[in-house]
Amino acid sequence: MVWKSEITGRILEEADKIAVSNLPVLITGESGTGKELLAKRLYRRSKRRNNQFISVNCAAIPDQLIESELFGHVKGSFTDAIRDKIGYFERADLGTLFLDEVSELTLSAQGKLLRILQDGRFQRVGDEIELVSDVRVIAATNQELGTYVRTGKFRQDLYYRLAVLPIALPPLRERLDDIVILAEHFLSRYSANKIDVPSRLSAEAMSALLSYRWPGNIRELQNSLERAAIMGKGKKEITLSELALPNRRSDAVGYAGRSLKSAMRLFKKSFVREVLKEHDGNRTLAANAMGIQRTYLSRMIKELDIDKWR
Repeated sequence: MVWKSEITGRILEEADKIAVSNLPVLITGESGTGKELLAKRLYRRSKRRNNQFISVNCAAIPDQLIESELFGHVKGSFTDAIRDKIGYFERADLGTLFLDEVSELTLSAQGKLLRILQDGRFQRVGDEIELVSDVRVIAATNQELGTYVRTGKFRQDLYYRLAVLPIALPPLRERLDDIVILAEHFLSRYSANKIDVPSRLSAEAMSALLSYRWPGNIRELQNSLERAAIMGKGKKEITLSELALPNRRSDAVGYAGRSLKSAMRLFKKSFVREVLKEHDGNRTLAANAMGIQRTYLSRMIKELDIDKWR
């Protein structure tokens, strides 16, 4: 994982402590925030790192097949069951199973998942024999599971079981320092061994990256930079025209002629002032809105020499 922001650092520090446990983990966050990367980090730092890591996208499996895929089936249990099938839980024995988009599981599959989380036991579809599997489950979702529980779409007991060790990944727009280092990382990786591809961004382009809301988060950032690198072939740096961000704010004035460091400082100062103004100068509320600690906000205000927020 590539990061620089304080908030991401705190999350990864917490994740590394959680990794050594065998308890389930629930990772929440918008699409594209890096939930599977975080799950792999947990796995690599766990006691199960020498065993399998299997990733399953629950949303990509039809409802009528999800139980068969997860728990397996025996021959003849349904029309297309022409042979016995081993499910993901058997395959992942002694390892880690990553259930992405766990909110999309059927209620029946949720019940079977709860049982295996509680006592490690399950049955293949169409079988009466109980099997045992020792699997560490890491689940992820971009949905608000609390709402799903209230509307009856997700079992409350399963939610509490999965959320023993919850980790929330904030959206990229709340991790400004990560935008910078991720942009440099993606551009460096894409330009490696390629001729006439820009290896840096202009100050105006970096300002645009910091100003954009990134609804697609890291995935959208990566795609945007790869496209910009292609469009900027033959140039030394990527400019605003190559980025072509949709609905980009047109407030990137005052950045021309500045170094990247100077442009970033100017943007941060403007951004912090704007958030403080939105919350009438309340640093606690402003810090919460930015996804940082109040002490870090106070330090930024001092470092950026922000004496007025109105």
